[in-house]
Amino acid sequence: MKWKAIVAATVLAGVAFGSVIAADGTHDSRIAMMKKIGGAAGALGAIAKGDKPYDAAIVKTSLTTIAETAKAFPDQFGPNSDKTDAEVNPKLWDNFDDFKAKAAKLSGDAETALAQLPADQAGVGAALKTLGADCGACHQAYRVKKD
Repeated sequence: MKWKAIVAATVLAGVAFGSVIAADGTHDSRIAMMKKIGGAAGALGAIAKGDKPYDAAIVKTSLTTIAETAKAFPDQFGPNSDKTDAEVNPKLWDNFDDFKAKAAKLSGDAETALAQLPADQAGVGAALKTLGADCGACHQAYRVKKD
């Protein structure tokens, strides 16, 4: 029985540590959050393309991840965050309200899709098209592309 408590404590400590790292406004924390969104979008994409069968639990989890992570993402750009990140267009700091609005739109669109949970492959594809446009708008404006 003690091993279950040890495993649970270890998992909780890992989650807490991950939350601290993810909230520090560094390049690594930003990348970690984008990878969460990318992983969720990838899971939705696999369903939309038919590579994976429709699974409501995966769709719900993925949309929740996108909504929650996008909502928290602007917090990574606070006054004490790393402003020298080579992947962040300096325009972000001058247009921070627009950046926050773009993140809020992604989060809101994910929440809308979650509330009207897509019921099949086509529905997932339609939701992903909307979310992809939101991601693209922000990346176009505020991400410096790597070669």
